[in-house]
Amino acid sequence: MLSKKTLVVTAFVMLLAFVALPVLAAEKTAEESAGGANRITYFSVAVFTGGFAMAIGSLITSLSQGRAIVSACDGIARNPGAAPRIQTAMIIGLAFIESIAIYVLVTVLIIFFVDPFGLLG
Repeated sequence: MLSKKTLVVTAFVMLLAFVALPVLAAEKTAEESAGGANRITYFSVAVFTGGFAMAIGSLITSLSQGRAIVSACDGIARNPGAAPRIQTAMIIGLAFIESIAIYVLVTVLIIFFVDPFGLLG
């Protein structure tokens, strides 16, 4: 069964999605059809999406790293003789976990600066 915290976070994300959908689905006005507002709309959506992606990516990686460190400390406390092997495995695991945050950052920067969908002409 899902925890109460998971249900609250899921409900909050769904609420944000339902609030944002009508704004994104609005029809273009005559000024927007001329192309001037297309740039503003793209960047406002890109900033919102990038911030949301970085928040989720940072949250997941920080929770994962904390859990990995706690497990490593637990293992070292139970078997101090295996500390070097556990520490090596922990550092490699932390590097893999941190790569997720770096991938999210690179993706966000691409969306900000490259215009991958060709929306700006």
